[in-house]
Amino acid sequence: MTFISRTLAPASSVLAVLPGVALASMLAVLAFGLHAVRGFSLLSPMILSILLGMLFHNFIGTPAGAVAGVKFALRRVLRAAIVLLGLQLTAQQVIAVGWIGVVVIVATLVATFVVTKWVGRRLGVDPRLAELIAAGTSICGASAVIATNTVTCAHDEDVAYAIACVTVFGSIAMFLYPVLPGLLHLSPRDYGLWSGASIHEIAQVVAAAFQDGRSSGEFGTIAKLTRVGMLAPMVLVLGFIASRRQDHSQRTPSQRASMPWFVLGFVVLVIANSAVNIPENLRSLTQVTTTALLSLSLAAMGLETDFAKLRAKGLRPLALGAIAWAFIALFSLGLIECLA
Repeated sequence: MTFISRTLAPASSVLAVLPGVALASMLAVLAFGLHAVRGFSLLSPMILSILLGMLFHNFIGTPAGAVAGVKFALRRVLRAAIVLLGLQLTAQQVIAVGWIGVVVIVATLVATFVVTKWVGRRLGVDPRLAELIAAGTSICGASAVIATNTVTCAHDEDVAYAIACVTVFGSIAMFLYPVLPGLLHLSPRDYGLWSGASIHEIAQVVAAAFQDGRSSGEFGTIAKLTRVGMLAPMVLVLGFIASRRQDHSQRTPSQRASMPWFVLGFVVLVIANSAVNIPENLRSLTQVTTTALLSLSLAAMGLETDFAKLRAKGLRPLALGAIAWAFIALFSLGLIECLA
């Protein structure tokens, strides 16, 4: 009997998570379909996925039988997607940015994160929500929010609110930036660096940077991918700080935050991608797979998000998102003007 129960356990576990994963997958597929429709193409499949999940949960309701699969998608599938993000960056791309570009990106990231956390305290925003907004603004939008939450451990509504903030202000930047290069007398390289160092989502950077020409677009994309590469050290540092802080608390070991060692998988794939020439068709496939897995995870996030709890957060976190957006744009532009 013991042998039989152990043998059947994995199968029963798969069956338990299957309904929730299937539901989140269905919403992610629908998001990809909407992304191909005119009027929706400016929103990434990831953003559309969380919106669809939220609408489904709040107007139809997430079935009880899907809860286990939704939680599985929020943890295991998300971590696999973060690891695969490593195949979008190489050391050669970082070198192409140059030391000035790297200085601008790193300084902007650190300053934005610290200032956003500080302003969040002054505004009375929950520290965990402020940390998520800081990560999404300073690194790479929704991907950074959900990766950072592996150590921040905020409520799902906080994650959804943070993603909404970075999506709104990243979209504003996507439309605003293309009219500014001439007014600010920015060269194509400087404009690309500014876009990559300060706009939130990769898709938003691509849309904004290529409006000033191919040179700006390519450099903006590389600068943004370099910024994405900072996700791993940022999450590891936050995990270390959280672990040290909780070591001095009264929490039990099971309640303490664990170091997000799966982020090391991200680093390993960056190294592998730098050392091995991956065929373009395989590289494209991994990019689509990564976006699909992130979309699935965000659909699951939406399936756990309650509109009433979002409204209860008020407008202060939105104000924090606006301040963080303005800071990252002005601070990075100032560095570029000083160093370029």
